[in-house]
Amino acid sequence: MAEAIAQAALGIELGSTRIKACLVAPDGTTLASGGYTWENRLVDGLWTYGLDEVRAGIRAAYAELAAEVERSHGVRPSEVAAIGVSAMMHGYLAFDEAGELLVPFRTWRNTNTGPAAAELSDALDFAIPLRWSAAHLYQAVLDGEAHVARVAHVTTLAGYVHELLTGRRVLGVGDASGMFPIDTAAGGYDAAKLAVFDERAGAHGFARPLADLLPAVLSAGDDAGSLTADGAALLDETGSLRAGAPLCPPEGDAGTGMVATGAVAPRTGNVSAGTSIFAMVVLERAPGAPHDEIDIVTTPAGDAVAMVHCNNGASELDAWAGLFGEFAAALGHPVAPDAVFGALLGGALDADADGLIAYNLLSGEPIAGLDEGRPLIVRAPGAALTLGGFARAQLQGAFAALSVGMRTLADEGVAIDELRAHGGVFRTKGVAQRILAAALDAPVSVSETASEGGAWGAAVLAHYRRARLDGERAGLAAWLDAGILSDAASETIRPEPAEVAAFDAYRDRWVAGLAIEHAAVAAVPVTTPETE
Repeated sequence: MAEAIAQAALGIELGSTRIKACLVAPDGTTLASGGYTWENRLVDGLWTYGLDEVRAGIRAAYAELAAEVERSHGVRPSEVAAIGVSAMMHGYLAFDEAGELLVPFRTWRNTNTGPAAAELSDALDFAIPLRWSAAHLYQAVLDGEAHVARVAHVTTLAGYVHELLTGRRVLGVGDASGMFPIDTAAGGYDAAKLAVFDERAGAHGFARPLADLLPAVLSAGDDAGSLTADGAALLDETGSLRAGAPLCPPEGDAGTGMVATGAVAPRTGNVSAGTSIFAMVVLERAPGAPHDEIDIVTTPAGDAVAMVHCNNGASELDAWAGLFGEFAAALGHPVAPDAVFGALLGGALDADADGLIAYNLLSGEPIAGLDEGRPLIVRAPGAALTLGGFARAQLQGAFAALSVGMRTLADEGVAIDELRAHGGVFRTKGVAQRILAAALDAPVSVSETASEGGAWGAAVLAHYRRARLDGERAGLAAWLDAGILSDAASETIRPEPAEVAAFDAYRDRWVAGLAIEHAAVAAVPVTTPETE
């Protein structure tokens, strides 16, 4: 069994609520997994995670995985074939020359970068979203923050963890494309746009060339270094794990989601539904003009992708499921979370949600024009309030902002043959999947591999790096289709015209009701543990 473990790849993903480690055999079988639960915190008005918890979390996730390997297979891992790291994209991690963090990690969820994003988008003729690293840095420059003079390098969360494990300051091209625009022909940051950024930042007294601050860009399969002794000791406090395993370029959660669903070829795409929700569509051609609703990023192989990103996903639905689970326990009938979701969502497809509008907006939502959000459920007088209708409204609300953004892609004539969805909300078979198909007016597939998530996708990218070391020359899409995903089973739901029309009517009510959200933001202050 030790030989089988040595041939497996380790994937690590730092998601918004969970850090997960996954050990994956060459055929895609998950041999063991481990996890660590964490939450972002609102500190001084900005969403953040502590880097001490980053290190503790990956260590705890690996420890749980190693214990499962030892329990199930009778050996403790001492070596693996390759390692991949994935994490939430975007945000701002700025360090000085000594490697000291200058300000707390500013995550993708922050929406304080409006002036920077607007100015850069205009100057670069390219839509720069609020959450991109370039927007965070430029906003700090505009605000005259004292730390800016000491910035020596910036990176993403995946890049930070990868450097801890390897000592290499690099990024996969997909993750890098959420820091600054990529020249897909050259495979690196767009040189002309870098020059414009430097000119604008220089006018505000920031003299460091941005290219000197950003991590080097690599494509899937490239040499991204190997596990150092310090990296091995960080992961495995017992000392059993040896150094030397090759690592693939670190990627963002969007890229590993594309790999996990096999959606890396043109005219395919994927939808990831978690704390945030986003769609990625691999492009045949770039849109005719920049759109605020659409990010242009890349696959891990460097192909252009249109990304529609919404800051708010399934968190509010999770909160309601937790409430119903608490109610069941209070009645003396505690049930597992999946059973709660099954009961909650089971009647959604047959229910009437007319007269109900649900807003899942825990934070700002740029697509909806909101810097802040307040989760709400609104019911018209006389509208029926049933469990199924409530669940349908919540699901439709979770997909509404995404639908608004995807309409822009449709208006651009972007062709989509199939969207592949992943995320916990799809575990209740066929329910969220059917509503999503109606929301996007496109076929939606859910595969067995999709449920494995980004850690599994990171492990697959690690296997691809190992294959390249062993002489593999096929591109990522061809390698996935011919190998690890070739036998993956999936189920596809195609939208029905009546369901599309019903969702369109809901989305129109949702958009019209955004005035309620604006009023709620003005009237209801945020309450957090830090401000109570």
